[in-house]
Amino acid sequence: MKHKLVKLLMLGNILIMVGCGAKEQTIQEQDNPVPETQMISTEQEDIENENIELSTTMQESTEEISEEQKETEQGENTQEAQYAVPDGYNVKKENVMYGTLETIEYDSKTTGTKRKANIILPAEYDTNKEYPVLYLLHGIGGDHNEWLGADPVVVIGNMIARKEAEEMIVVMPNIRARAEDAGNPSDIFTLEHFQAFDNFIYDLQDDLMPFIEENYSVEAGRENTAIAGLSMGGRESLYIGFTMADTFGYVGAFCPAPGVLPYDTEKGLFEKDEFVLPPEYDSYVMIVEGSNDNVVGQWPSTYHQTLLDNGVEHTYYVTEGGHDFNVWTHGLYHFAKELFHE
Repeated sequence: MKHKLVKLLMLGNILIMVGCGAKEQTIQEQDNPVPETQMISTEQEDIENENIELSTTMQESTEEISEEQKETEQGENTQEAQYAVPDGYNVKKENVMYGTLETIEYDSKTTGTKRKANIILPAEYDTNKEYPVLYLLHGIGGDHNEWLGADPVVVIGNMIARKEAEEMIVVMPNIRARAEDAGNPSDIFTLEHFQAFDNFIYDLQDDLMPFIEENYSVEAGRENTAIAGLSMGGRESLYIGFTMADTFGYVGAFCPAPGVLPYDTEKGLFEKDEFVLPPEYDSYVMIVEGSNDNVVGQWPSTYHQTLLDNGVEHTYYVTEGGHDFNVWTHGLYHFAKELFHE
């Protein structure tokens, strides 16, 4: 961009010089008359030289812009190839054994109520084995059922069948941690509602995780525990994953919502320089952005840039789509590929 501005300034200066040169020449002609034929020849030569210079400058500028466009397109093509998904990755297949989906209720001391969550158990779940766990979080209007719109039973099942993912338990909770926790509430865009999502960290660590560990055959350790989410769930995944880095070794945020960092409505869950992992932990962090996301806008790339500035290693990519399951399921696929490998 700086090169483009320089070229434009050069063009402007040349045009100004042409105008000034013409005025100066007229004054000189009045003081020192020269033969008309010589004067015309000199003017033509000057104009030709100026035209050549203008043409050269414009050609160089055009070539530079084309080169930049070429580099951008090559980068986009490389990323698109790197983060492609196989055909039918989210389509149920006859020859695949899929896990089972069940809904549970647990007592929450955090909210003083019974709360629901959906659980996906791997095919042929065996209580004599221990399984890693992925906690998968919904968005601002959703609840524990929202992720079912992406059919994660099929997506994860297909990945396990193709040896692209490890067997795992997937927990899809309601992360609106308050007594009135129904989806799409009337106060959906209020600070009080946002704070109910931020309150989920306490429900998770004090109520839900102990229930899962007590009732399912779970493999302990941060290397066996992941958290990811879409939109508001992506915001909470970043908050929880960085705050509880001793618990979560994997953190995924698909089109994460604003609020992790300060902005005009909220003070932020972290200051910019605080958005880091403790030095003793090397969590795998992934941020996914939709190319046409008009809901959260540039926040995913802002989080990405902040992590770069803070020296936090992470994965970031942009995929075609908006604020929708095309992007979120795409993110889930690539995140799940990275989980729980020895």
